[in-house]
Amino acid sequence: MLRIKEDIAVYILCGGKSSRMKTEKGLVEFHGRPFLQWILDAVTPLTSKITLVTKNPAYASYGLPMIPDLVEDQGPVGGIFTALADSSSKYNLILSCDIPKISTEVLDSLIQSAIDSDKDVCILSDGKHDYPLIGCYQKYLLPAFQQAIEQNHLKLCSLVDSLRNNKLVISQKDQAALRNINTPAELLSLT
Repeated sequence: MLRIKEDIAVYILCGGKSSRMKTEKGLVEFHGRPFLQWILDAVTPLTSKITLVTKNPAYASYGLPMIPDLVEDQGPVGGIFTALADSSSKYNLILSCDIPKISTEVLDSLIQSAIDSDKDVCILSDGKHDYPLIGCYQKYLLPAFQQAIEQNHLKLCSLVDSLRNNKLVISQKDQAALRNINTPAELLSLT
């Protein structure tokens, strides 16, 4: 596996309300480790520039930079806006905090696809569903996200579809990496 040499930063969105999980999703444990730790294990071989988008002090123990949403209650669009505003990197890997099965190999493929592409954003897809919270967003998209917030267009999939995008369809064997866990029942079914 090649270490990513391009200008890449990772932002993990940990600021959601977790209304369906009823507890802080990034700190939910899977096989004895918080979801966030699984994600960090997958991204640290690729870059050391990792920031958590959250104001929850429970994440401080990770020793990573933490930034609160610039505009509260704007969902993932607001989280990505916050990340892009903070970033000085051309490529920004945006991840939700509820994907404990994500792998370094899948993320490496996504980043390489983004670097090799002339598109604004590269996200993962299983061929039926798109996963815009496992995506690589270019820094210059900041005004598009600001405008979406100003106009209250907060549907992330619609926003991504309005941009020049590349949807990287991953193989069947890697599709478990895409699974986001939103409820206690989904956690119980995770293997």
